[in-house]
Amino acid sequence: MTDHLVYLGLGSNLGDRKANLERAVRYIRRRVGKVVRISTFISTEPWGFESPNSFLNGVICCQTSLTPREVLQVTQEIERKMGRLKLLGVQPPNRQYEDRIIDIDILLYDDWQVDEPDLKIPHPLMQERDFVMIPLNEIRNETT
Repeated sequence: MTDHLVYLGLGSNLGDRKANLERAVRYIRRRVGKVVRISTFISTEPWGFESPNSFLNGVICCQTSLTPREVLQVTQEIERKMGRLKLLGVQPPNRQYEDRIIDIDILLYDDWQVDEPDLKIPHPLMQERDFVMIPLNEIRNETT
């Protein structure tokens, strides 16, 4: 099977943020594919909501034989395993964004475009988010 390059955005603002991101990378390595690049982790303020907890964000690039849909399913399973409350059905009502142990977003998958209700590639808001674009540009420059 042909390997594809997928870029994943990672974020955490609860608990040991660095350990959470490192744990997510280990799960991704086991379940998604070979991690070929990891950006610097950067500390950022919450985006889209108020919280006293700052985020640690980064981007990784993986080689994978999984389809975009399979990558979404696996990353959501990793979020659940790590304790992401939204996916456990206890997200506060009327809140799109909240504090989280881990957040994993598919940013890019090769040069594919996917427009499904629960899966949009490229990620539709990434251009608006420095916490995505700074680490993404860091590792994209290394892989091209």
